[in-house]
Amino acid sequence: MNAQEPRSGWGGSVLQLLASSTGGVGQHVASVTRGLLARGVPVVVAGPAATDEQFGFAAAGARFVPIEIPASPTPADARAVGALRGALTAQPVTLVHAHGLRAGLVAVLARPAVPVVVTLHNAVLAGGVRGRVSRLAERFVARSARVTLGASADLVERAAQLGAADARLAPVAAPALPAPRRARAAVRAEFGIRSEQPLILSVGRLHPQKRYELLVDAAARWRERSPVPAVLVAGSGPSYLQLAARISAARAPVTLLGHRTDVADLLAGADLAVVTSDWEARQLFAQEALRAGVPLVATAVGGLPELVGDAAVLVPPGDADALDAAVRELLDDPEGRAELARRGPEQAAGWPDESDTVAALTALYAEIAPAAPAAPAPPGTPGGADQAGEDRA
Repeated sequence: MNAQEPRSGWGGSVLQLLASSTGGVGQHVASVTRGLLARGVPVVVAGPAATDEQFGFAAAGARFVPIEIPASPTPADARAVGALRGALTAQPVTLVHAHGLRAGLVAVLARPAVPVVVTLHNAVLAGGVRGRVSRLAERFVARSARVTLGASADLVERAAQLGAADARLAPVAAPALPAPRRARAAVRAEFGIRSEQPLILSVGRLHPQKRYELLVDAAARWRERSPVPAVLVAGSGPSYLQLAARISAARAPVTLLGHRTDVADLLAGADLAVVTSDWEARQLFAQEALRAGVPLVATAVGGLPELVGDAAVLVPPGDADALDAAVRELLDDPEGRAELARRGPEQAAGWPDESDTVAALTALYAEIAPAAPAAPAPPGTPGGADQAGEDRA
């Protein structure tokens, strides 16, 4: 191999574009960015300044360009389109890869001279005017992108129905959790949970799609059990106040923890994991729970059945009675929990890891964008990472 040839075998560079994110999408972009950089592929990441602060794109070695793309459409989208055009003019790349519908819309409206790949991570669930606008955007993005990737099979099918020129299943791996830093007893002691008391854990953004009110309603029924299970929900988001009020009104044994960075520790202390969403693709917490060997109860929606196989108990979405029954059955069945704890890591072993994901994406990039414009400027040069940092100040 020539000393100048990238270790990936692809001589191009890529701009990764994302909208506002506090969870799975941002973590995925961070994982892909690290993997591409490790393979010698130059990477520009563009997105809201807060995403760089949370996910460390520049710290990983990418050039970061702040472009504000909020979670919901606003008139400021025109500024985001202009900012992306400016970034691509200042530093040409071989390909643009947008993550999520909001970033995908900005990318295709910018009409770059290079191919655009869009990964759809979520389904459009909103109703009313917002839902109609989002579905129009979904159709436009699917028809405008060179390749549309879906994080689950139903998203791929949806993109194809909307007229995508090339719709494929996206390789999306959950970043590996670090080993727990605290023992099970220490984690439980933080929340005053006794050794014999079940600890039920859920992790995710506090958003209507996650349907945490179902977990609260079911947990209120568990007050009759002895000992009463403790339910912890880690995450932040717009549903916090409504959930807090519901927990108080129902006197449910649920504690909202806010944003946590110690999910591995929380899983080490948990007896059961729960996902109550109306829809998910490759839900991050579900993957983390199975990898950690924590029995999982999840809704049978989106890509979750394919993801977990027979290594979790699946219940219908929106059904508090079914959730209640499934959790009770597992709490009363230690052998069943042990069997799920065994199956979880076995199921996870068949998932693509971060290296597999980056290799598949690099092969896709090479397939549709074999040319190689100039690479992003290195840190310390005009327009490089240092300059981008000054622009964010």
